[in-house]
Amino acid sequence: MVLPEIRLLQAAIVLAEELHFSRAADRLNMSQSTLSKQILKLERDIGFQVFRHNHQAAELTDAGRVFIAEAKEVIVHAERSILSARAVLDGPLDVLNIGKSSYTDPFLVSALLSIRLPLFPDLKIKLWSNFSHELAQQVMVGTLDLALITGIPHKPKLSVMNITNNPFYIVMSIDDDLATHREVRLEQMKSRNWILLGQHANAYLYDLIQSVASDRGMHPSDVYHFTSPEEASELVREHGGLAFLSRATAWRIARDGLTMRPLTEDRLRLITSLAVRVDSKSRLVNEFVKAAGKKFGGIGQRTQGRLPLTG
Repeated sequence: MVLPEIRLLQAAIVLAEELHFSRAADRLNMSQSTLSKQILKLERDIGFQVFRHNHQAAELTDAGRVFIAEAKEVIVHAERSILSARAVLDGPLDVLNIGKSSYTDPFLVSALLSIRLPLFPDLKIKLWSNFSHELAQQVMVGTLDLALITGIPHKPKLSVMNITNNPFYIVMSIDDDLATHREVRLEQMKSRNWILLGQHANAYLYDLIQSVASDRGMHPSDVYHFTSPEEASELVREHGGLAFLSRATAWRIARDGLTMRPLTEDRLRLITSLAVRVDSKSRLVNEFVKAAGKKFGGIGQRTQGRLPLTG
């Protein structure tokens, strides 16, 4: 067995998230044929099949699921080793590694970036982007100091400060009958085409939508999946569908014949939180969290254990 190269692991991880060769190749900025060759080389090197694939589609094997989970840990620790070594070379800089999702409200990110700490005048913030469940994992293993996460269930290793609690927004054609309403109720969406963020991006929210709909007897006619808001807009147009999005991402695509309305369903809420390891003893992290609590004021409510707000 040959230990695989990091670039091959990264290619396999992206393909595991997309389960589609063309979309994965686009994310990796390479051709589909190059991606296929990298996956074949990876599987030859490790001696077993990670994916079953047919043309564009890919599906993880049972061994592949275990392999990808461990591969993600390898990437996390490789990145951490580089950051740690770079810190030694660059000298004792005060650096905070903060994660965010591409779906995070830009206002929240700007608010964090505006924080100044008198005890750490040379503070430098590095932003890292990923899906919320990956960000939560990176905080737990120590690759990230903090992260803005949305739609993540309770995790014993994390302390969180809830910052916002907002409804989903439903994006639809401006000509849709539902566009005449100020708000949308779930029962009004029965037997329509629903467009959801893929399960790989946030399994908890995906399953929650399906569970609430099932409990209420509000089943869609069909379900389509997207990874980016731009994909969602095309699916709305193509299938006359109703896309579930956060307010910030709905605003990004609510134009050129599309509009948005809030979904009034108490069990379907998007809670965005600032997360940190429950056992964090970093004074820098603690001071930053304390400042973030003041910045967000009464919006934040601390749950899942108290964040370390004292130095």
